[in-house]
Amino acid sequence: MLLCLTANHQNASFDLLEKLSIGAPRAAGILVQNGDFVTGAVVLATCNRFEAYLEIEEPLATASESAAARAVQVISEASGIEADALTASVRVLQGDDVASHLFAVSAGLESVILGEDEISGQVRRALEEARVAGTTSSGLERLFQRAAHTSRGVKNRTALGGAGRSLVRLALELTSSRIADWTATRVLIVGTGQYAGTTVAALRDRGAADLTVFSASGRAPRFALRHGMAATDDLQSAIAGADVVITCTSTSTPVITTAVVAQGRRRIVIDLGLPRNVDPTIAAIPGIELLDLETVSLHAPLEELNATSDARALVSEAVSEHAALTAEQQLTPAIVALRAHVFGLLDAEIDRARARGDSDGRTEAALRHLAGVLLHMPSARARELARAGEAASFNEAVVALFGIELPPPTARPIINDGLDRLA
Repeated sequence: MLLCLTANHQNASFDLLEKLSIGAPRAAGILVQNGDFVTGAVVLATCNRFEAYLEIEEPLATASESAAARAVQVISEASGIEADALTASVRVLQGDDVASHLFAVSAGLESVILGEDEISGQVRRALEEARVAGTTSSGLERLFQRAAHTSRGVKNRTALGGAGRSLVRLALELTSSRIADWTATRVLIVGTGQYAGTTVAALRDRGAADLTVFSASGRAPRFALRHGMAATDDLQSAIAGADVVITCTSTSTPVITTAVVAQGRRRIVIDLGLPRNVDPTIAAIPGIELLDLETVSLHAPLEELNATSDARALVSEAVSEHAALTAEQQLTPAIVALRAHVFGLLDAEIDRARARGDSDGRTEAALRHLAGVLLHMPSARARELARAGEAASFNEAVVALFGIELPPPTARPIINDGLDRLA
């Protein structure tokens, strides 16, 4: 069974999301290693959401409740947030609701900016990080691969596929009312990650050319060379000389503080980091205007109704197909057991035929063909029953008719069906 604990801009404060983004991502490994029911975990942490996707063992009537309670406890300890406060801000989803939520998230339907560009890549990286950490599972692999496929379908087949939907672009749009000419504006970018690259592209679309990058990790020169811009290792001087400062790093402590910002002429500071990259107290410095994620989100545009409706219809189709394929997977042990039973009988008959002197192989070929024909209908019927929600009746029939003992449900090996290549 799949489980999701989600805290996002719709049900949690940015302060709580900031605390989660700092400590809670390491919770995935703890849950898988020490959880009684959890067989896989993928954590998605972005600037406006924190989500833990779990696969838990079945059949256990209390598994989902126990796994959710355990997850809250582990995330609470990792982030320093009281368990009661976390419980009040976290929504718990299970079963098909998990797929519906992730597919909508990956398509940008749950973002501050409807259809934002960055989220599908963040979802993909969350799965990659879980693979590296060894916390993913077969069910989560299928779920996230199908989410990537769905996201691509939404972008290609609906009006949400338009370029330029992101928090970066909205922040620049809000800032443009204060900028007379972007071509004459000196911009300092603090950070060299994926979001920094998106920021450079958005700035150049507006005509900004005087761009400088700073990185506390020393990556600025290489980033600058790749993007055709200047680099600096003197943050204080760079801030003093900039008209606009944009921060987008993953540091757990503010990079820009009152110690590196001097009062004087007017400067706009845009903080796109979570945790915050900018100490909020700098807003009290004369000449400094601070724009943070919470402020940006308040100005997010309204949904485009037709595009949203089309996108959610595609998501709904994808959820139904994922549920059907998952149900079919649950019958795999029964089908494998049935095939093993039939082919065991077949091999015994072939051995007897050979003992009677049948050496030309015609009897063996005929028997193998007959076995394949006989197994085709049960296999097809199993898929039909699974999609109709009647998988249990197929299992019961196999046991009753053939006396086969089916293996108990276990965590299945990771299966990559190739859908991630479509992302």
